[in-house]
Amino acid sequence: MPDTTAGLRRVLNAWGTATPYGVSRSDAAVAQAVAQMLQRHVVMAELQALAGRRIAQWSGAQAGCITHCTAAAITLAVAACMAGSEPRRMAQLPDSEGLKNRVLLLAAHAVNYGQALTQAIRLAGAWPVLCPSAQALQAALAGSDVACVLAVESHLAPGSGSAVTRELAAMARAAGVPLVLDGAAQDGRITDLLASGADLVLLSAQKYLRAPTAAIVLGRRALVDAVDAQHAGIGRAMKPSKEAMAGVIAALDLRGTMDRQAWLAEQQRKVDALAAAAAQWPGVRTSREADPQGNGFERVWLAIDPAVTGLDAALLVQRLRSGDPVVAVAPHRAAQGQVGLELTGLEEGEVQELCALLGRCFRLA
Repeated sequence: MPDTTAGLRRVLNAWGTATPYGVSRSDAAVAQAVAQMLQRHVVMAELQALAGRRIAQWSGAQAGCITHCTAAAITLAVAACMAGSEPRRMAQLPDSEGLKNRVLLLAAHAVNYGQALTQAIRLAGAWPVLCPSAQALQAALAGSDVACVLAVESHLAPGSGSAVTRELAAMARAAGVPLVLDGAAQDGRITDLLASGADLVLLSAQKYLRAPTAAIVLGRRALVDAVDAQHAGIGRAMKPSKEAMAGVIAALDLRGTMDRQAWLAEQQRKVDALAAAAAQWPGVRTSREADPQGNGFERVWLAIDPAVTGLDAALLVQRLRSGDPVVAVAPHRAAQGQVGLELTGLEEGEVQELCALLGRCFRLA
């Protein structure tokens, strides 16, 4: 078998499910399902229908479908809210003239995940309207050209969560407007997401589900069908592959057998090991933060004192990325002197290697 990784540096992923570092590592059963599907032909509509049934069974939603990724799902969900499944309207996009084309969202939810969320909205031909507060969003709902409300639940969106989503869903429902919820990394909270009142929920399949690159769209049947319909329009370049759909089905099957408590206990052991090692590094202070969305695991933040360590947080991020193996850490608070570590993407043995590499950086600074 040819070696497709020759010349590639190994990565210790202490960032979490970051796209620049391959997001996640799939289980062997998922890889096998992908390989088997790559070696056969299939009626794609039948495979999509099968995936939809598995998604509905797993989640309890009315319906589900798969598209290329969560960024694609945002664009296609907005398109579905504007054009439905009506062929003429679908063919018109991204020209939204004559269609309801404003998408309301809280300004705090306009995150950047490597692409600005607002760009994913504009790709459908819609206009994002950033509202500074829920009250401002409710006032904007009085307009006649609102296609949908978009909510986000992510640690990247401060203050987001179930309570905010439920409030927005109630407002949207009263106005007769669908609510689309981007919960990309929140598949472990699927029951909560559906209970929020969202009409569509968008999930990443390649994050904690550890499937190939794909998005899971689930919710109200008519809207899910309209999302899938966009694959024959502006979503043609965003369609899922047969191997991605097979991998998602396999990943959902594995999730059904997962011991969640054992997984959480493993995450805690890794965090404990890192915190114990970091206590030996002069000039480094650790803090633990529970995932703000309630996913049950902690992240570790290292506050770095350059006067003691000889390097600041930004230089540490750069040094870790330039090594072999590459060490990926969250850079979001580097300007505040902190780097973040999420250990869900590492095996317990790799945490020891991570600690050794970090300790070496501080000793050699």
